[in-house]
Amino acid sequence: MATRYTIGSGLVITALAVTLIALLIPVSKFGDRASAANAAPAGKLPAADDDGGGVMSTAYGPLTAADRDFVRKVRLAGLWELPAGRQAQQRGTRASVRTAGEHLVEGHTELDRQVLQVGQALGMDLPNQPSAQQQDWLAQLSRAPANEYERLFIQLLRRAHGKVFALLAQIRAQTRNSMVRALATSANATVLDHISVLEESGLVDFDTLSDASAAPSHHQGAPAPSDVRPTK
Repeated sequence: MATRYTIGSGLVITALAVTLIALLIPVSKFGDRASAANAAPAGKLPAADDDGGGVMSTAYGPLTAADRDFVRKVRLAGLWELPAGRQAQQRGTRASVRTAGEHLVEGHTELDRQVLQVGQALGMDLPNQPSAQQQDWLAQLSRAPANEYERLFIQLLRRAHGKVFALLAQIRAQTRNSMVRALATSANATVLDHISVLEESGLVDFDTLSDASAAPSHHQGAPAPSDVRPTK
């Protein structure tokens, strides 16, 4: 009887120990994952240029530094991509490249109209000329020989547009300002259209698109031309 009781007690203790171990293992694993998530939150926005204005109250909702940075970058994008698109319409020998240039011009003409309205409504000062880097990218496109121009144009613009998707989606999801949200919605549709027509040219080198460590986002500018190696 004592032996049966001892065996039964041993089985119960063993079962409890196994259950406890089974419970502890996943908790430990999930704890590690939680720590990792806290260390590097998923979907964190890239650092925005802080203009020092903090969060401003507007009739359209709070306006953060990230919101203002986004609006300015939309404006800057148009200031160099519009002339780049016009140039592609003139220099492109392929119909697909001229079409891509046409879409750039049409898309950024409309976005520029919207961003100027947003800037006025929110009381923001917006840039009136491309940045020094953007002017350099335009100059490099202008200097590109005819046999390299189209591939350089397509690759430069495709990498730039590809980088902006995450920023647009997060601004659209996180901003509490209705004007900024509407601009992000329009910009996202425009970027998708531009990506599509650029890819339809058949000139995109997808193997180099992931090499974007030195490539700023679309509204910050495109990758440095020295990083874009046209395929001959």
